[in-house]
Amino acid sequence: MTLAPETTLATTDLKLELRLEEGWFTVCELSALTPGRGVAALLPDGRQAALFTDRAGRTYAIDNRDPFSGAAVLSRGLTGTDRGRPFVASPLLKQRFDLESGQCLDDEGVQVTTYEVRAA
Repeated sequence: MTLAPETTLATTDLKLELRLEEGWFTVCELSALTPGRGVAALLPDGRQAALFTDRAGRTYAIDNRDPFSGAAVLSRGLTGTDRGRPFVASPLLKQRFDLESGQCLDDEGVQVTTYEVRAA
């Protein structure tokens, strides 16, 4: 991933952390996230998380694996809102996943893992 300097958030010392079963895990610098674009992060157990930030500065983390295709691609999806709820659409089959709950907006029976996120 290459970030253009004019599109990144102001550089700070803040780190983005995810809550895992073992406790808080530092993923990256908050400034590495660009609103509207996802970033994939490798977790200690080998899974991947897809990280997003919106224009208001809210951050989200969900499982990067698309449950419909099995591919780790959700971080490459397009972001948007549906009735005020932020979502990412899978780049492969276009199913939309709520970034706050992980619920698939196109199939009630499917959900992805969400992670609690904080900047520290």
